[in-house]
Amino acid sequence: MISVKDLSLVIIMKSTDYSPRIYCRNTKLWLCGSIVAACVCFVYWNVLGLMSSEDWSTTFYRATLETEVNWIVNDAAEEEAVPACSLRNTIKKEDTLKRKFSFLVPVLQWRDSFINSHWQKLQNEPLPYGWKDQPFYEINKTLSLLSHPANSHLFERKTSETCVRCAVVGNGGILNGSRQGKNIDSHDYVFRVNGAVIQGFEDDVGTKTSFYGFTTDSLKNSLIDYHQDGFDKVPRDPGIGYIFIPAEIRAYLMLAAAIQGVSVPSGPDKGDRASELFGYNPETHQFKMIHPSFIQYVTQRFLKSPQLEQYRNLYIPSSGALMLLVALHTCDQVSAYGFMTENYKDFSCHYYDKVKKPLVSYTNHDMEMEQRLWKQLHSQKVLWLYQRQKK
Repeated sequence: MISVKDLSLVIIMKSTDYSPRIYCRNTKLWLCGSIVAACVCFVYWNVLGLMSSEDWSTTFYRATLETEVNWIVNDAAEEEAVPACSLRNTIKKEDTLKRKFSFLVPVLQWRDSFINSHWQKLQNEPLPYGWKDQPFYEINKTLSLLSHPANSHLFERKTSETCVRCAVVGNGGILNGSRQGKNIDSHDYVFRVNGAVIQGFEDDVGTKTSFYGFTTDSLKNSLIDYHQDGFDKVPRDPGIGYIFIPAEIRAYLMLAAAIQGVSVPSGPDKGDRASELFGYNPETHQFKMIHPSFIQYVTQRFLKSPQLEQYRNLYIPSSGALMLLVALHTCDQVSAYGFMTENYKDFSCHYYDKVKKPLVSYTNHDMEMEQRLWKQLHSQKVLWLYQRQKK
């Protein structure tokens, strides 16, 4: 019979017999742990290197935007060098602004931006936020015509130290009698929208037009509604850029016709000759089209109105709002003229109105929300908003 003492000895001996195997297993675990730790350190130091070479918010957006939102993020983009005067430096210093602004979302679409993964992703979003239920042929045809490198951006920077100053001119009545024309024209680039009447109002609104922005619907309506006020043709300054807002498929059809110099083949604008709108023989590089993802991004981040839920198929930020947001994502300094201010009721709807008319709001825009946004960005020194009291 084995005594308790002998049994204890047997157990100890058995344990000792297996100790080499346990030692080997522990060694393997230690080696695996060391490899994992080394990998973690490698990733950690690379992340630190990445964050030291670019703004932390850029790194954050690269990691999160694709999973949080429905819009396209240019993951290969690098934050461009900007001068000390740039509004981007102001944004970097304010957490609330950093959470709203992303400079990785493409502003414009063109031939090289139209890739299969983007087509697939934006198939779930209706116009103007995507291409849901739209024919691939028409979208591809139009964007393939935007083949000039200048179709991908608004302007070229001379150097990274060049401070690009932009004025975005709305059509608000606050400009009547403002005598801001020279100030507006002093900017490097001037954006105008819709019924941009100039003749007779040069002292108030200037004469320079670098970019003209519109939806196809607002362009056609402006030529009709404001013809008697002096808007009898689209601005045709030398080298002007025409910025299409793709609110409907007709924008793609008209842009393609404009580049090809033919009549619009179908839709409500069928038979319209683009030359009658944009002048004869406009160059391909003059045409730009806002990316659906940019419209989605600025709508969700800046102008997510309750009207978006109630009138999903109608709501879109106004043409003026989109041009101002385009400028904020491309220019270094932005001045806004003729946009809604708190005392907008003191002024007529348009600066060219012959008699005072009240601002009329429609379900497709939230003008009050836009007014609050401009006020906020002005107070945060992201843009400068022209304001004045009625005399």
